Amino acid sequence: MVRTQSYDCMILDLRLPDKSGLELLDALAQDKTTIRPPVIVYTGKELSRDEILQLRRYSDSIIIKGVKSPERLLDEVSLFLHRVEAHLPQNQQQLLIESRKGQKPFHGQKVLLVDDDLRNTFALMSALEPKGLKIFVARNGFEALAKLSEVDGIDLVLMDIMMPEMDGYTAMREIRKDPKKSNLPIIALTAKAMRGDQEKCIEAGANDYLPKPIDLERLLSVLKAWLPQAGEF
Repeated sequence: MVRTQSYDCMILDLRLPDKSGLELLDALAQDKTTIRPPVIVYTGKELSRDEILQLRRYSDSIIIKGVKSPERLLDEVSLFLHRVEAHLPQNQQQLLIESRKGQKPFHGQKVLLVDDDLRNTFALMSALEPKGLKIFVARNGFEALAKLSEVDGIDLVLMDIMMPEMDGYTAMREIRKDPKKSNLPIIALTAKAMRGDQEKCIEAGANDYLPKPIDLERLLSVLKAWLPQAGEF
């Protein structure tokens, strides 16, 4: 189908009957006669770090972990394509409205925000706490490690990369040395947008990556994808 017409987006499951989604992406990348559309990976499969790193070879891919609701998928597709909701068909607009009505998108999940810039910290706390999240703050990698030991049940870490004393790369590697934190979602935040940053963050232990300045809607989408029981609204 991709060879015969163009598409604005492909929603791809990793478990296909004849080959894996990764194999399909590889085949599309090697086919020089075909224009590969932007891809959203839509799967309930637990992704290994190697699989995440493989997917990061496709810079326009978004990983949605364990998403099962059509409302969430519609939200992701709309955001992914940078479409204004007012331009969506009426029935899809209504689905989005109903899915958000009267509830906060989060339900008390604990997020550790690691950033040495107090302006960024204040801005993100002001944006995220009204959404139902409990925010804990650390100013560098050393404080982040200490906070993870002090506070029980941190559900996710937002990790700035460029920090004094201990940077985000080092902090993520230290966190991953603890077997109890091997599955703790870590989202890397960096002001640098140089080629290869994504791969470097993933190799250091991040599950996902967002460039600064942070797009709030994109951040919320990533949090819904990685936080346990988030996004059910």
